[in-house]
Amino acid sequence: MFGKIWQGLNKTRETFGRAIDAVFRDKKEAAKTIEELEETLILADIGVSTVEKLLKDLMKEDEPKKALVRRIREILLSAKKSSEYVEKPHIHIFVGVNGAGKTTTIGKIAKKRRDSGEKGIIAACDTFRAAASEQLEIWAERSGTEIVKQMEGADPAAVAFDAVSKAKAKNYDFCLIDTAGRLHTKHNLMEELQKISRVTSKAFPTAPHEISLVLDATTGQNGLNQAKEFVSKIKVTDLILTKLDGTAKGGIALSIVDELKIPISYVGVGEKVDDLVPFSPEEYAEGLFE
Repeated sequence: MFGKIWQGLNKTRETFGRAIDAVFRDKKEAAKTIEELEETLILADIGVSTVEKLLKDLMKEDEPKKALVRRIREILLSAKKSSEYVEKPHIHIFVGVNGAGKTTTIGKIAKKRRDSGEKGIIAACDTFRAAASEQLEIWAERSGTEIVKQMEGADPAAVAFDAVSKAKAKNYDFCLIDTAGRLHTKHNLMEELQKISRVTSKAFPTAPHEISLVLDATTGQNGLNQAKEFVSKIKVTDLILTKLDGTAKGGIALSIVDELKIPISYVGVGEKVDDLVPFSPEEYAEGLFE
């Protein structure tokens, strides 16, 4: 039964999937087939090194198309999340560039956790953009989650420290920390992320338990460049890929996992709360094709 990830890949499947099917339908010599497959995969924003891995000796397989799906699935399954923390509160930091969808993602995750009976706090550490706090307040009210914020221009690390301390004192289940969107090339802002991470561990020694990098799937290869910079500065544990339904080049997820060995935890396939769904490598691999 097809799910939301399959539906979210509709645009990618209409271009990439049909092109792949056309290549396999036409009877050509193996070298010509591989050449066309290579071009199609790269146009879907799958990086060159990953493409080479997918296509190596592919035409020697009994069923090349099925083998291609299997190889895609294996790459996505190769990145494993570290063991889940059972301590309370679970401290979860969200990072990414402007416009990637961090604030909305945090709101959706808070709603999901509250609906499952958990209590928690959202920390509004984007103190540079008033709209971010306002948006978080709406989500906090909607989900029945407490919010910790300070005045515009306040030290983001101080907000994080207060939120984690309060979550610990109240024995809450989670603390979700929003951070200001930042260009991955701005070193001072990247250092601020490191400070936020350090400060949470002062309030709660094992924190942070998760640092999710939120990426916009429509940015294509630039998303891989962003991911490389963030990973070089801070210990990213997983990826959240938003707006997967808005791109015809959904292959970027594959390149990021393959090159950085970081798993995808969630994908966004729409605007509703239920449209942020746990990532399924199997459904993603199958969903690329007709």
